[in-house]
Amino acid sequence: MQTHISFIIKTCFFHLRRIASIRRYLTHDACVKLVVSLIFSRLDYCNSLLAGLPASSIHGLQRVQNTAARLTLRKTKRDHITPLLRSLHWLPVNTRISYKLSTLVYKCLNDSAPEYL
Repeated sequence: MQTHISFIIKTCFFHLRRIASIRRYLTHDACVKLVVSLIFSRLDYCNSLLAGLPASSIHGLQRVQNTAARLTLRKTKRDHITPLLRSLHWLPVNTRISYKLSTLVYKCLNDSAPEYL
Protein backbone atom coordinates (compact mmCIF):
# COMPACT_ATOMS: atom_id res chain seq x y z
CA MET A 1 0.00 0.00 0.00
CA GLN A 2 2.87 2.35 0.78
CA THR A 3 4.23 1.96 -2.77
CA HIS A 4 0.83 2.96 -4.15
CA ILE A 5 0.72 6.05 -1.93
CA SER A 6 4.30 6.98 -2.84
CA PHE A 7 3.48 6.69 -6.54
CA ILE A 8 0.41 8.93 -6.14
CA ILE A 9 2.46 11.54 -4.27
CA LYS A 10 5.23 11.48 -6.86
CA THR A 11 2.79 11.82 -9.76
CA CYS A 12 0.83 14.62 -8.09
CA PHE A 13 3.93 16.66 -7.31
CA PHE A 14 5.06 16.24 -10.92
CA HIS A 15 1.77 17.71 -12.14
CA LEU A 16 1.88 20.47 -9.52
CA ARG A 17 5.33 21.52 -10.74
CA ARG A 18 4.00 21.61 -14.30
CA ILE A 19 1.02 23.75 -13.25
CA ALA A 20 3.31 26.04 -11.22
CA SER A 21 5.40 26.71 -14.31
CA ILE A 22 2.38 28.14 -16.15
CA ARG A 23 0.52 29.56 -13.13
CA ARG A 24 1.16 33.21 -14.03
CA TYR A 25 -0.73 32.72 -17.31
CA LEU A 26 -3.78 31.13 -15.69
CA THR A 27 -6.81 32.71 -14.12
CA HIS A 28 -7.87 31.57 -10.68
CA ASP A 29 -10.75 29.51 -12.08
CA ALA A 30 -8.57 27.85 -14.72
CA CYS A 31 -5.99 26.93 -12.09
CA VAL A 32 -8.65 25.43 -9.82
CA LYS A 33 -10.00 23.36 -12.71
CA LEU A 34 -6.54 22.09 -13.59
CA VAL A 35 -5.75 21.17 -10.00
CA VAL A 36 -9.08 19.44 -9.47
CA SER A 37 -8.83 17.48 -12.70
CA LEU A 38 -5.15 16.51 -12.48
CA ILE A 39 -4.56 16.22 -8.73
CA PHE A 40 -7.85 15.35 -7.07
CA SER A 41 -8.65 12.67 -9.62
CA ARG A 42 -5.48 10.92 -8.47
CA LEU A 43 -6.13 11.54 -4.77
CA ASP A 44 -9.67 10.16 -5.06
CA TYR A 45 -8.82 7.09 -7.13
CA CYS A 46 -9.25 4.00 -4.91
CA ASN A 47 -9.21 6.16 -1.81
CA SER A 48 -11.65 3.83 -0.05
CA LEU A 49 -8.69 1.48 0.31
CA LEU A 50 -6.95 4.16 2.36
CA ALA A 51 -9.67 4.21 5.04
CA GLY A 52 -8.33 3.08 8.38
CA LEU A 53 -4.67 3.65 7.56
CA PRO A 54 -2.57 5.51 10.14
CA ALA A 55 -2.21 9.26 9.78
CA SER A 56 1.48 8.85 8.95
CA SER A 57 0.53 7.05 5.73
CA ILE A 58 -1.93 9.74 4.67
CA HIS A 59 0.35 12.65 5.63
CA GLY A 60 2.03 12.72 2.21
CA LEU A 61 -1.32 12.96 0.45
CA GLN A 62 -2.26 15.85 2.73
CA ARG A 63 1.00 17.59 1.77
CA VAL A 64 -0.03 17.27 -1.88
CA GLN A 65 -3.39 18.86 -1.17
CA ASN A 66 -1.81 21.65 0.89
CA THR A 67 0.66 22.41 -1.91
CA ALA A 68 -2.18 22.44 -4.43
CA ALA A 69 -4.14 24.92 -2.30
CA ARG A 70 -1.14 27.21 -1.89
CA LEU A 71 -0.42 27.08 -5.61
CA THR A 72 -4.03 27.80 -6.53
CA LEU A 73 -4.35 30.77 -4.17
CA ARG A 74 -0.78 32.03 -4.70
CA LYS A 75 0.10 31.79 -1.02
CA THR A 76 3.43 31.10 0.63
CA LYS A 77 4.48 28.10 2.67
CA ARG A 78 4.16 30.16 5.85
CA ASP A 79 0.42 30.82 5.41
CA HIS A 80 -1.88 28.66 7.52
CA ILE A 81 -3.56 25.99 5.41
CA THR A 82 -6.97 25.58 7.09
CA PRO A 83 -8.41 28.93 5.91
CA LEU A 84 -7.09 28.22 2.41
CA LEU A 85 -8.80 24.83 2.25
CA ARG A 86 -12.03 26.35 3.56
CA SER A 87 -11.98 29.16 1.00
CA LEU A 88 -11.60 26.58 -1.77
CA HIS A 89 -14.29 24.32 -0.17
CA TRP A 90 -11.87 21.38 -0.07
CA LEU A 91 -12.06 18.76 2.66
CA PRO A 92 -8.82 17.51 4.24
CA VAL A 93 -7.67 14.17 2.82
CA ASN A 94 -8.71 11.99 5.77
CA THR A 95 -12.16 13.62 5.86
CA ARG A 96 -12.39 13.31 2.08
CA ILE A 97 -11.73 9.57 2.32
CA SER A 98 -14.45 9.18 4.96
CA TYR A 99 -16.88 11.26 2.91
CA LYS A 100 -16.31 9.25 -0.28
CA LEU A 101 -16.66 5.95 1.59
CA SER A 102 -19.82 7.12 3.37
CA THR A 103 -21.32 8.24 0.06
CA LEU A 104 -20.57 4.86 -1.47
CA VAL A 105 -22.19 3.01 1.45
CA TYR A 106 -25.25 5.28 1.28
CA LYS A 107 -25.65 4.58 -2.44
CA CYS A 108 -25.34 0.83 -1.85
CA LEU A 109 -27.97 0.87 0.88
CA ASN A 110 -30.41 2.96 -1.17
CA ASP A 111 -30.04 1.02 -4.43
CA SER A 112 -28.51 3.91 -6.35
CA ALA A 113 -25.08 2.29 -6.70
CA PRO A 114 -23.97 0.37 -9.79
CA GLU A 115 -25.06 -3.27 -9.98
CA TYR A 116 -21.60 -4.66 -9.23
CA LEU A 117 -21.71 -3.11 -5.75
